[in-house]
Amino acid sequence: MSQRIFGAVLVLACLGLISVAWSYHAPYSYEPVGPKAYPILLLTLIALGALHLLLKSTVANRPEPPMDKKAIFKVATCIALFTLYATAFELLGFIPSSIVFAIVMARLYAGSWAISVVSGPALAITLYFLFDRVLDVPLPLGMLSSLEF
Repeated sequence: MSQRIFGAVLVLACLGLISVAWSYHAPYSYEPVGPKAYPILLLTLIALGALHLLLKSTVANRPEPPMDKKAIFKVATCIALFTLYATAFELLGFIPSSIVFAIVMARLYAGSWAISVVSGPALAITLYFLFDRVLDVPLPLGMLSSLEF
């Protein structure tokens, strides 16, 4: 039941934040879609995940996992990782910081080393080209700036 409550609150929060992001207009624009594309895309993905939590079938009738020390550790680690990711984003650049973030998150949630090490770079590079080439949203390259993709 608490997952559904969380899902409902998260959907409402995402909808509110999407409406704020949608109405945002920067005084200058250096990209075709403007600075609102990234938050709207992320909030849409988060809202879809929250809708899944809200509407998923209870046929399996599985009990919710307890909020024990292991779960609290994972939540605290996620918060720390997001903070480090946001801090390292400009300095390291989008691709390196996203690779490290994706690998550590995959390992935190029991991903194998092989899958984590393959999916982390694949995700980071794919997202970089999606935003840089398709959406024309410049992302910092940081330590890779000499490569200029």
